[in-house]
Amino acid sequence: MSTNQTRSADKLVDLLAEAGVKTAFTVPGESFLGVLDALYEHPDIRTVATRHEGAASFMAEATGKLSRRPGLCMATRGVGAMNLAIGVHTARQDSTPLIALLGQVSNTDRHREAFQEVELAEVFRPFVKWAAEPTHSDQLPEVIAKAASISMQGRPGPVVISIPEDIQELEYADTRPLSITKNPAVQAPQDIIEQVLARLRSARAPLIIVGGGLSAAGAGDVAAEFAEQEQIGVLAGWRRPDAFPNSHRCYLGHTGLRSTDRVKMIFAEADVVLTVGHRLDENSTVGYTLPSEDAFLIHVDIDMNGITSPRGTSLPVLSDAKLFFETLLTAAKSNPLSVDCRGKRAQHLSAERRAWENETTPTQGIAAKTYADQQSIAAYLRRLAPENAVYTSDAGTFAGWLERYIQFNRPGSFLGPTSGAMGYGLPAAIAAKIHDPTCVPITYVGDGGFLMTGAEIETAVRENAPVITLVFNNQRYATIGLHQEREYPGRPVATQLGSADFAGFAESLGARGFTVEHHDQFQDAFQEALRSEAPCVLDIKTDPQQTSVNNDIPKTS
Repeated sequence: MSTNQTRSADKLVDLLAEAGVKTAFTVPGESFLGVLDALYEHPDIRTVATRHEGAASFMAEATGKLSRRPGLCMATRGVGAMNLAIGVHTARQDSTPLIALLGQVSNTDRHREAFQEVELAEVFRPFVKWAAEPTHSDQLPEVIAKAASISMQGRPGPVVISIPEDIQELEYADTRPLSITKNPAVQAPQDIIEQVLARLRSARAPLIIVGGGLSAAGAGDVAAEFAEQEQIGVLAGWRRPDAFPNSHRCYLGHTGLRSTDRVKMIFAEADVVLTVGHRLDENSTVGYTLPSEDAFLIHVDIDMNGITSPRGTSLPVLSDAKLFFETLLTAAKSNPLSVDCRGKRAQHLSAERRAWENETTPTQGIAAKTYADQQSIAAYLRRLAPENAVYTSDAGTFAGWLERYIQFNRPGSFLGPTSGAMGYGLPAAIAAKIHDPTCVPITYVGDGGFLMTGAEIETAVRENAPVITLVFNNQRYATIGLHQEREYPGRPVATQLGSADFAGFAESLGARGFTVEHHDQFQDAFQEALRSEAPCVLDIKTDPQQTSVNNDIPKTS
């Protein structure tokens, strides 16, 4: 190929940059060497080698959450692609734009069970927005442009492109212009806006629930202004506590796992529920039991596929979250709520807010045992963590203390998988630091989840991404242990883990390690980690019996 010709791989990478991709996360493979070579000197995309494809996909998913542009991960054929699947599934359940590029065997070797060959598009198709495998070099850029567009349109999500090895180096001869199609602005009709306002004002106990769609639309401020205007309480969806400023007087907590009993009561008693940019999934609805059967549900989303409810939706509304709240606020201001109604609502809202603050203000040093008390750790973090902290959470019961006691006042200050994927926390923190070098990522992770992706500490060291990882070490798969003790008391199976020196492990990878055997030691270790320019791991010894923030783990003999 002459030097003035363009390889399809080069055009592919240029289109990824046009879509807003800034970083490619990968474990390299021989099946996509052409794409890797195209990335070698690309001025706009940084390539990061990870220690495991699962971590690469988690990093891409976290990047997609933060940037609202497609996160990019890459893996080879069957073996790498299967490892990558966990983050792709997370992107699906979390409505995150993501592109997974998978190297495939050459066209001449397809369908012969060649080395590591798998029908990749077929494997991923059930849980992605789109999966494709171009077979010609001229098709490849067109497919990438379509994939980037699909990942961001409507309800965002993952797309998977399987790329045969032999077409990456071939000339791209098609001169037609290609571009990425952005989401069109979708606005609810004025009569629908008036119906929504009338329903909320006629309600005895109105409630607003917001999710990641609010953050994606940049609608937090206008949503807060509307809630203040109408004096309506707001809940954030499960694992979306940063969707609405927690310091706002209308904020009353988050739904789902580890929410307070009072929050569940507020949700259950609401007679009109306005949900915006949030999928009412199993955890947010407490096992599909909420809202109540008698509640009038108004569900607003950018995509009708995101409008689902166990009780049915009384009024589905297709709209961008920001445009929806802007129009709703204008309507509310043009015909203000009566002084009497506003006063009664304000009084009730103030009482609920005080109750929430009492339930979510941590007490330091309440346990003086030989372990580190998790509520005390949260109290230290409330006092010591900087304003630019970004908390990332793995899956596990330890996350209850983070979700109960830490406040989030800006979008992107919390990253956690609604998919319940273990191993997410550390890769997400590294991705957050790469995305925004000025932030201070703080990871909450259990000892079980940490060793699923803990090798990425070396990636953090190599990529100069100082992150602070808090490993809550109780030598258990505690979440499953809790379920076992409820269902089969006194019969634990496969939930006990051995001891590990996580501080020493971190040091062996070039990071700094601290052992915290009691919460009184946490302050010094955490402040030293804040001062450090290296990734830091705090191995926090926690009581195996302090499993649930709600203290609802049953006692067995």
